Amino acid sequence: MSGKGAPELSVQDSGDLRVAVIAAHWHEQVMDGLMNGALRALGELGIEEPTVLRVPGSFELPVVAKVLAGRGYDAIVALGVVIRGGTPHFEYVCQGVAQGLTQVSVDTGVPVGFGVLTCDTEEQALDRAGLEGSREDKGHEAVMAAVATATTLRSVAEPWRRTATPHRGAGQAGDANR
Repeated sequence: MSGKGAPELSVQDSGDLRVAVIAAHWHEQVMDGLMNGALRALGELGIEEPTVLRVPGSFELPVVAKVLAGRGYDAIVALGVVIRGGTPHFEYVCQGVAQGLTQVSVDTGVPVGFGVLTCDTEEQALDRAGLEGSREDKGHEAVMAAVATATTLRSVAEPWRRTATPHRGAGQAGDANR
């Protein structure tokens, strides 16, 4: 199972974050599960009014994420599914989406939760979509990762908000140059 070893994230003080969810239209049943998981996670975190936008397919996620990152969002969650077919199209789409979303996050400093399923079969996608009987809930996980990263970034920008003491490696305690 691909979710083996996934961390249990505990996120606090996130209710005031501006979060956007961008979701592709392809594979409606899988996308419904991903969206429900994402919205449930946002509700659990106290983020009651996220912006939700839909795009035609997963390939369109990075361009919308880039625009949103420039509009003051603290975190963005990208949801989609790409299922392997009989042509190289799968590899091109998956590579473009992964590189595009990574570039948005690194270039803007806004975390982008990667909730894009890249599966060989529809059954694999359904098993990760957070539907009844699914073994994983990747929509929920993508929100938790994006919001946890946003709160970490905020703690760096606003150190008075820190809720935990950062780990200091050996030889760093008391380092006045940090």
